[in-house]
Amino acid sequence: SMPDTDVKINGKKAGSKHQGGFYRFSYNITDLLRYGKKNLFEVTVKKESENASVNLAERRADYWNFGGIIRPVFLEIKPADHFERIAIDAQADGSFRALAFLGNAVSGNLSVKTEIIDSSGKKIIENTSHIRKGSDNTTTSLNIASPKLWTAETPNLYTAQFSLLSENGTILHRTTEKFGFRTIEVRESDGLYINNVRVNIRGVNRHSFRPETGRTLDRAKNYEDVRLMKEMNMNSVRLSHYPADPEFLEACDELGLYVMNELGGWHGKYDTPTGVKLVKSLVTRDVNHPSVIWWSNGNEKGWNTELDGEFHKWDIQKRPVLHPQGNFGGFETMHYRSYGESQEYMRKPEIWMPTEFLHGLYDGGHGAGLYDYWEVMRKHPRSIGGFLWVLADEGVKRVDQGGRIDNQGNFGADGIVGPHHEKEGSFFTIKEVWSPIQIMNKKIDRNFDGNFRIENRYDFTNMQEVTFNWEQVAFPTMENSKSKVSVINQGRIKGSDIAPQSEGTMKINMPKFADNVNGLFVSVTDKFGHELWRWSWRIDQPAPIEPNKQGQLPTIAENQDEIRVNSSGKSYVFSKKTGYLTEVSTNGKKISFANGPKFIGARRADRSLDQFYNHDDPTAKSMDRTYREFDELGVLDSISVYAEGNAVKVNVQYKLGNMTSSNWIISPDGTLSLDYAYYFDGVVDLMGIKFDYPEEKMVSKKWLGDGPYRVWQNRLHGTTYDVWETEYNDPIPGETFTYPEFKGYFANCTWMELKTEEGTISISNETPDSYIGVYQPRDGRDALLYTLPESGISLLNVIPAVRNKVNATDLIGPSSQPKWVNGEKKGRLVFRFN
Repeated sequence: SMPDTDVKINGKKAGSKHQGGFYRFSYNITDLLRYGKKNLFEVTVKKESENASVNLAERRADYWNFGGIIRPVFLEIKPADHFERIAIDAQADGSFRALAFLGNAVSGNLSVKTEIIDSSGKKIIENTSHIRKGSDNTTTSLNIASPKLWTAETPNLYTAQFSLLSENGTILHRTTEKFGFRTIEVRESDGLYINNVRVNIRGVNRHSFRPETGRTLDRAKNYEDVRLMKEMNMNSVRLSHYPADPEFLEACDELGLYVMNELGGWHGKYDTPTGVKLVKSLVTRDVNHPSVIWWSNGNEKGWNTELDGEFHKWDIQKRPVLHPQGNFGGFETMHYRSYGESQEYMRKPEIWMPTEFLHGLYDGGHGAGLYDYWEVMRKHPRSIGGFLWVLADEGVKRVDQGGRIDNQGNFGADGIVGPHHEKEGSFFTIKEVWSPIQIMNKKIDRNFDGNFRIENRYDFTNMQEVTFNWEQVAFPTMENSKSKVSVINQGRIKGSDIAPQSEGTMKINMPKFADNVNGLFVSVTDKFGHELWRWSWRIDQPAPIEPNKQGQLPTIAENQDEIRVNSSGKSYVFSKKTGYLTEVSTNGKKISFANGPKFIGARRADRSLDQFYNHDDPTAKSMDRTYREFDELGVLDSISVYAEGNAVKVNVQYKLGNMTSSNWIISPDGTLSLDYAYYFDGVVDLMGIKFDYPEEKMVSKKWLGDGPYRVWQNRLHGTTYDVWETEYNDPIPGETFTYPEFKGYFANCTWMELKTEEGTISISNETPDSYIGVYQPRDGRDALLYTLPESGISLLNVIPAVRNKVNATDLIGPSSQPKWVNGEKKGRLVFRFN
């Protein structure tokens, strides 16, 4: 309950006031009850604590502050002689030790019978230990030969059943505890070892939250959170900034996640007397969960160092204790370091494991930059991974405001998923980058022999335990875009013998690619049936669109301002002043695709402009979030039109600017082809050509290319080459949660079909290593990530990276840097309008 609680039974205090909102507490009310009569149970909860340190630790924090009872209340009935708590230490060598604490000192000859039961219900071993008279505890020790070990990859659980027996063997009280055999070892300047194996941490921070219920979650919701993390191939979670429900830890035990279990304290800390009580509550409740690997004492200097030793008083396993954002316990956990500074931290002697990094905001952070960070982190001898910030948006459903989701501006809009777990693009980037099986073949051609280069990045799992599914497919062309992807051949094969943390080659015996096969899918599923990732390859570069050259020669009409070419009901108008395509119509009906090709180039302002900032201007900081479009200073040099064969050509030449030429071909069937060229010399974040089309007339898009999510220069992972389709949408980041977004930059597009209110615009892209831009991504209302120039419908050679909430793009790795371009760029597009 949040955070001060007084309990009365029949008007009398059950005990002292409890202070601390995230911790289990109890009272023995035996002497306050009226047996055989109705009893009055009163609970008073105060939203603000009378203890200033509790408010500092729990309520002066960067998250929603609620009041009231947030977790279940139980009425427990126990016999006079009973178990109060049990602490288990089960090691990887099969040794088992349990401390059983009773509710009071015993006066008779009592004993504890301990039985170990495996997951199938079979009893493995039992033992009986006697309790000395006057004692309130006993220790049981056992040894099991070759137990199945617990790890995040192999979450093997056992059950320990404890029976408190009277002198004649009568069961007085019985309780059970689930546990796992596993050993934790921190090796100085080396890493974290689970069961004698060094592990990499692929983690995320998590708050307990749902829009409708705040921090109150049922069992199903807790399990849902864990399954969501496992779907992203994560193996760890930090319980920032307070302990979670016990059901969440049960899910981590059963499904497999390493847990950092945290004492409250955002930036403020509990005073020592209060903290001592809360550490005991935290540890004694969660001590037996095998998933709990670390205790963390507060967050970002919200630690009371006088409490560091308290954790081991109650933890029989003596787990490592950390200070998130601090250097303590052999771990350097500093938050939000730049790519370069992270490498500096790795040179320190301590184990590098940032407990927060790549701070999300809207569509930034998380997956953006992760590949660069992860390649450095996983390879460095003192780095073991880290924890992204944060799992989900914390938006409250405001019933007082029409049910809108309130993320408190940008404060709660930093999740990998939305408030109802809507999956954003970074979700799939993380899933691919953190897949424990990695297929390293970048390209596959028609002569592919079936040999795949593979890295097994599991810590404990041989690749023989996973399954590969493959499909040879035929993708539809732009001409038959209504067709579905056809599966020509398919198969399934168990993985080959590649040990964990090693690499090798695996051959899949598949037929040679038939002439109609132009794509390959390979997916990998783990031993639990969960797909790790689905890779795709385009086998050949798509064949150029061949317009129908048979038919009537297009007609040409000219005046002093324009050239009009008519062909098979299509009409195209070109300006003699700019050389741009200015009008398109089909059968007399206008399609507002026009004003191009225009060169577009932009660069983000950088920090070298600091000396010119007016730091008293609240908008000054936004300068490095603004992408300034370069002026196109070029002018038309010449434009000509002529017939050649059965086609008409319009050739446009430019001078004194970036655009150098645009050469159009209008075929007898009305197909419009464009060969263009531009020149650029300099540093650029966004570069290509664009056309205008009114966004308000857009209906949907369908494309063959990487999808279904847009990409950024530093977030190219997480998409699959396939046929995708999305309806038009324009969600406001942090306020509306429709995914995947319609607008943005889309990689490896072979063709794209834009359905509009006026008709269909089909674009075949014959330009290698390019992106099709569909307008520009929308930022949140506060424009904290980017302000991009309007780019309409574009074909781009360079797209921007996206920053995170803390660091601008220049600070988050090689993939996030602007491009240095020098020379001419050429491209080819083919258009059809219907």
